[in-house]
Amino acid sequence: MLPAIRCFSCGKPIGDKYEQYKTLTNAGKNPVEAFEELGVERYCCRRMWLGHTDLAEEIKKYPRF
Repeated sequence: MLPAIRCFSCGKPIGDKYEQYKTLTNAGKNPVEAFEELGVERYCCRRMWLGHTDLAEEIKKYPRF
């Protein structure tokens, strides 16, 4: 689904950087390098994206009731 807007542990806003993170990792960058470039330093914030599974395309296949 959608990525978290804030880190669940520390409360730092991280949702605004998710699209940039996806762009960097799709371009072939290592996730660690992408985090450093975006300024995401805390491991609690990093886990929010590393553990995220984007299911938006899967959900679009099924009609709404």
